[in-house]
Amino acid sequence: MKFAFHPSWKGCLDPYLASNYFANTHNFLARERASGKLIYPSENQYFKAFELTPLPEIKCVIIGQDPYHKKGQAMGLAFSVSEGIGIPPSLRNIFKELHLDIGIEMPQSGDLSPWAMKGVLLLNETLTVEDKKPLSHVNIGWRILFQSVMAHISSRLEAVVFVLLGKSAARAIQYIDQSKHLIVLLPHPSPLSAYRGFFGSRPFSKANAWLISKGKEPIDWEL
Repeated sequence: MKFAFHPSWKGCLDPYLASNYFANTHNFLARERASGKLIYPSENQYFKAFELTPLPEIKCVIIGQDPYHKKGQAMGLAFSVSEGIGIPPSLRNIFKELHLDIGIEMPQSGDLSPWAMKGVLLLNETLTVEDKKPLSHVNIGWRILFQSVMAHISSRLEAVVFVLLGKSAARAIQYIDQSKHLIVLLPHPSPLSAYRGFFGSRPFSKANAWLISKGKEPIDWEL
C-alpha cells in the first residue's frame, strides 16, 4: 500500500518506509488483520498527521501515547475523533482546559483536523492499536519512526512548541534541542491524572505567548 503524506515529509518518512523496521511492523499488522483482529485506525489513516500538517508549517507538536482502542474512535491524529463520534474523556479534559485557558467554548466535535491544518502536529508515539487493548502495539516498531520524526523536526525547524502529555510522551525530551524549542511537559489529560497538574497549566496561551516572543504568528485554537 502507498501511504499518503505531505511531500515535505519525504526526507523523513521515505527512509523509514524503506527500512526493515517498517517492513517488520507492516508485516505484523498484516498478519494480525488476516487473523481477524481489529486494528485501529484504518491503514489509510496511519500517516494522517503527516498528511494534514506539512513539516515547514509546524508551530506546535502535541504528543499522545497510542490511538483510541474502541471502534470508530481512532482516525490518525492524537486525541482526535471523527465528526459525529462521542468526545472521549481525555479530549473532553483538553477542551475544558482550552476554555479555562483562553475562553474558547467547548467544541461540539472532537475532530481536531482544523488544528492539524493550522500547524499543530498531533502525533501518537505508537500509530496503531488492537481493539480494546490499549498499549498493545507499543513494541512493534513504531517507536523508531517516532524518534526519527522528533529528531527531524528538532533539527530542521526553529521555535516549535512541544507539548508532552504524560510520562511516556516525556521520553521525547531526549530528541528535542531545548536551546531553540519550547517543551511544555504536563500530566496526561485522562480523568486519572488531569487533576495532578494538567488543569490550570494553560498550555494554549503559553504556546502562543512563546511563539509571539519568537516572531511567529500565534495559533488560532478555534475548532
